[in-house]
Amino acid sequence: MFALLHRIFILCRKELLAILKDPSSRIVLIMPVFIQSFLFGYAATYDLTNAPYAVLDQSRSAVSTELISKLESSGVFHRVANLTSEHEIAEAIDSGEALLVLQFGPSFAEDLYAGKEVDLQVILDARNSNSAGSAAAYINAIVASFNQQWRQSHGGGAPALSIEARSWYNPNLETRWYFMPSMIASLAFLQTLMLTALSVAREREQGTFDQLLVTPMSPAEIMIGKAVPPIMIGLVQSTIVMMVTLHWFHVPMAGSFISLYLGLIFFMISCVGVGLAISALSANMQQAMFYAFMLSMPLMLLSGLATPVRNMPMPIQILTYANPLRFAIDLIQRVYLEGVSLMTVWHDLVPLFVIAALTLPWAAWLFRHRLV
Repeated sequence: MFALLHRIFILCRKELLAILKDPSSRIVLIMPVFIQSFLFGYAATYDLTNAPYAVLDQSRSAVSTELISKLESSGVFHRVANLTSEHEIAEAIDSGEALLVLQFGPSFAEDLYAGKEVDLQVILDARNSNSAGSAAAYINAIVASFNQQWRQSHGGGAPALSIEARSWYNPNLETRWYFMPSMIASLAFLQTLMLTALSVAREREQGTFDQLLVTPMSPAEIMIGKAVPPIMIGLVQSTIVMMVTLHWFHVPMAGSFISLYLGLIFFMISCVGVGLAISALSANMQQAMFYAFMLSMPLMLLSGLATPVRNMPMPIQILTYANPLRFAIDLIQRVYLEGVSLMTVWHDLVPLFVIAALTLPWAAWLFRHRLV
């Protein structure tokens, strides 16, 4: 048993030295993690923080001015144009200068004072549906607040019911709180898959593959030695992203580090199984990189990172059950943001275990088949 562990340790040490002694490999392993963490933290956000709008105020009344001031005091909307006719609306939207246009009719104030129901026209640029939907929600909330104050100050009673909304696990509805914990798995997934896919292919291309054949190590031992270093590097990269998320972007962690890392280990093992299968099938590093890239992009898209899995067609949802990243993202988000234990997310651990149980023996069979 000691000899077995010693042989695996020697091979793991060799793999780590082969990866870390190459200056270009060190840069590829470290720099993208930092760069992508900050890019996703700052750029990949659906929060509406800057909404340019134009106004066509045909009323020119104190009431319309009051509503516009409420809009601008939110800190989200800023006026880019004051329109004078309806013909200018299309130009403001089509050019992208304004995300939306507010149009107040000529009798806007008179109808309000007369107790009539008045329409406020909002023209939205729906080419960016997320931004348009968020802007519409903001305006609905501002108009609802205006309606309540209007009823109270002009003889009407306050509404019988009021809505008090509370957002669990993300009180400010910041998309960064969703993206950054997801990056803990996503960024490490890409590197782990690529490193594992290149491990055997690199041996073949460098001419050292035959040397493995004359060692006293079995194919299973060689596969373990090839799998452990990518898992270790993946965990280090996940730790880097987690530290950036926790200490730079100040996304608080509610769960246990032990639960998070145990879930990550299950996830890394399942990724290594896929990567080793790719490596055993590839004749050279170019093929391995091509296969890994061809597989990683669909897995990222089908993970629920960009769009919820429940919004996908049912056949696509079935395909996502073979994607370890889907379950890893759900597990990490729930542990990180909700603070749940691994017993609560067992439905994510079971698919990861099944994927690992299927891919690792398959990779071992492929590896043994390529050795003989």
